[in-house]
Amino acid sequence: MKPYKKIWGIFRNPAIQKEMESLDPEKDHQRMVNLGLCYEFPFDMVRANELALFATYASVSISSFLDRTGEFRKHGQKRYDDTRFLITKFAEDGYDGPFGKRAIAQMNKIHGNFKIPNEDFIFVMSTLVLYPIDWIDQYGWRKGTDKEKQATFLFYREVGLRMGMTDLPATLEELRAFVLEYEAKNMIFAQSNRNVADATIHIFKSWFPRFLHPVIEPVVVTLIDEKMRIAFGFSKPSPVLAGLVHFALKVRKYFLRWVPISFMPYPNLTDTTRFESYYPKEIVIEKVGPSNLVH
Repeated sequence: MKPYKKIWGIFRNPAIQKEMESLDPEKDHQRMVNLGLCYEFPFDMVRANELALFATYASVSISSFLDRTGEFRKHGQKRYDDTRFLITKFAEDGYDGPFGKRAIAQMNKIHGNFKIPNEDFIFVMSTLVLYPIDWIDQYGWRKGTDKEKQATFLFYREVGLRMGMTDLPATLEELRAFVLEYEAKNMIFAQSNRNVADATIHIFKSWFPRFLHPVIEPVVVTLIDEKMRIAFGFSKPSPVLAGLVHFALKVRKYFLRWVPISFMPYPNLTDTTRFESYYPKEIVIEKVGPSNLVH
């Protein structure tokens, strides 16, 4: 399909939302996810997915595996880039698109080297569904519609099937129920949780000037819930800082709602995104992942 253009080069194009409203989540969820990621909510989707992946490290089952491999300690930025690239690639191209199929195949190839419980896979998938939905409802320039939420769920459920997951929840409500049960069992404090979280926050710090480093961890902690904070063993952030962070996100939301400026490129694609571990080289899907597994 022909890409949308911004109005006068700077304003959000309302035709995108109109197309979203005309689509059927059962049949068109690949297109709806593409529109949300690449046009409607590019900034919000990236932030939500960062938090989604961070949330998975609060599971002792997942963090113990990641901590044992040592990949986040040794190659944190590359692990972040690899994960973000593959997920974004099949989200923008669709699981049936040529690049999307290759991205899912590469993810399966990497995971195939390990014995990972099915429920851990489903939990990771759930974060990619629920965190964007909840973030956009809270901080997006508009709330997601029921059709958009359903499309996100159906899209990642199909991805899960292509990754070999079994016993997948059949509805969004069942997925939320699964998460509550999973978290009750697995979201408890463990040193491995903290180790992987600290390694990830070290990545976040590397993106900012040194004088901002002391506030990076507290800001991240303000954006996670209390259950997750306890599982990581983080101290409670200052109420003043927490208030400022949420206030800033709310100001952004209302500003963009009434002044429809689009700061991100149309469309926002992996091909126009800078991935630090690969820049300035072109990324080859089949070479993404830990070097000892892909060569």
